[in-house]
Amino acid sequence: MEWETVIGLEIHAQLTTRSKIFSGASTAFGAEPNTQACLVDLGFPGVLPVLNEQAVRKAVLFGTAIEAEIARRSVFARKNYFYPDLPKGYQISQYELPIVGRGHVEILLEGGAVKRIGVTRAHLEEDAGKSLHEDFHGYTGIDLNRAGTPLLEIVSEPDLRSAKEAVAYAKKIHQIVTYLGICDGNMQEGSFRMDANVSVRPRGEEKLGTRTELKNLNSFRFLERAINFEVERQIDLLESGSAVVQETRLYDAQKDETRSMRTKEEANDYRYFPDPDLLPLVVDDAFIEETVRDMPELPEARRRRFEEQYGLSPYDADVLTASRAAADYYEGVVAVAGDAKLAANWMMVELYGALNKAGLELSESPLSAEALGGLVLRIADDTISGKIAKSVFEEMWASGRSADAIIEEKGLKQITDSGAIEAIVDEVLAENAAQVENYRNADPKKQPKMLGFFVGQVMKKSQGKANPKQVNELLRKKLAG
Repeated sequence: MEWETVIGLEIHAQLTTRSKIFSGASTAFGAEPNTQACLVDLGFPGVLPVLNEQAVRKAVLFGTAIEAEIARRSVFARKNYFYPDLPKGYQISQYELPIVGRGHVEILLEGGAVKRIGVTRAHLEEDAGKSLHEDFHGYTGIDLNRAGTPLLEIVSEPDLRSAKEAVAYAKKIHQIVTYLGICDGNMQEGSFRMDANVSVRPRGEEKLGTRTELKNLNSFRFLERAINFEVERQIDLLESGSAVVQETRLYDAQKDETRSMRTKEEANDYRYFPDPDLLPLVVDDAFIEETVRDMPELPEARRRRFEEQYGLSPYDADVLTASRAAADYYEGVVAVAGDAKLAANWMMVELYGALNKAGLELSESPLSAEALGGLVLRIADDTISGKIAKSVFEEMWASGRSADAIIEEKGLKQITDSGAIEAIVDEVLAENAAQVENYRNADPKKQPKMLGFFVGQVMKKSQGKANPKQVNELLRKKLAG
């Protein structure tokens, strides 16, 4: 039997507000456990939640970016369940009336086709605390610093048909929220977490199969591996005559497998009801217009602009707009260097290569955009050759000094004086008379390859400083004679 995979994702994006969604406590990451949870976060009697306006604005920005319906009236509800890191015994969330309604995003499939993925809703809610198991033998520690941190939960339609599609969709959402600046996207710190609802059904059947939820995946690689394992597990169960149990499962990256965590709850198990301490949230057109007025350029628009403004290929434009940080860096390089294509090549090949080798993120680069732009400018204006530029780049990377300072100190300026280059060319031709004769008698199709010998000799004599373009032109002219 042929099986079809059906996947829907629930993505939790932690919003970049300075304070929590219903209290004034700090959301800064990395504080000592239980030092950033105030009485509101802890659910003490007599305290009341107060909604953070900035969290609402960030939700509106996201809804606008995915062309979704922005609810003029939404309601906060209590989602009741009992867990050690949920101090109130319920989580304030949104259920039937979320702030962001139906929208969509488009993903690029491996074959180049574009697929539209529906977004069911995106709702605001508070985060729970965190259970700590590693440092306590036989016990579980509870850190409530995260309790009350604002989240935007983004729920997709079950439109995804493979682990690769799920990863492409998750990356697209990650790209959007980081471009908007509403989430820092740091998956190691838990700012961007994914739950995957996975089921299989016989191909061609409309009814959905029994799904399992893969909880708290914090990397795109783990998302893909967890889904692939779960799909195979479910198919094996069904083909052996067993049934898939609806449950929540965790992915064990060490064993590359999923394991049961708990039976999957339904909405009625949470006993949702409107939070009596919070009035319905009402936003008007003026609020929405004010919020989106200064919305940053979105990834698709920026990619198209890079193609049109800088003459980049679709591939180069896609790579350089993969993140807002990369796009900003590239435009910083171009602003100094002027040559857009050369800037793209140096950023994607040399800079990214060095970052990968050092295991660094772009934000950790020893070279600023202005510094790399200064180096590319010296290639573009023929001060140095591309070959010499690589050694200058290495020195810049190691020392943090500017390209101009290194070029000046080491005397690396390219020889562009035609008379000086011609003298070296004449010297090389005189020293290699036999090779000159062989070149002139050779098949014209073989001459370009033979020319490389003479170019190499000239560059060696000039210590790599002769302008390669001028060298090639002079050699062709003299060898033709």
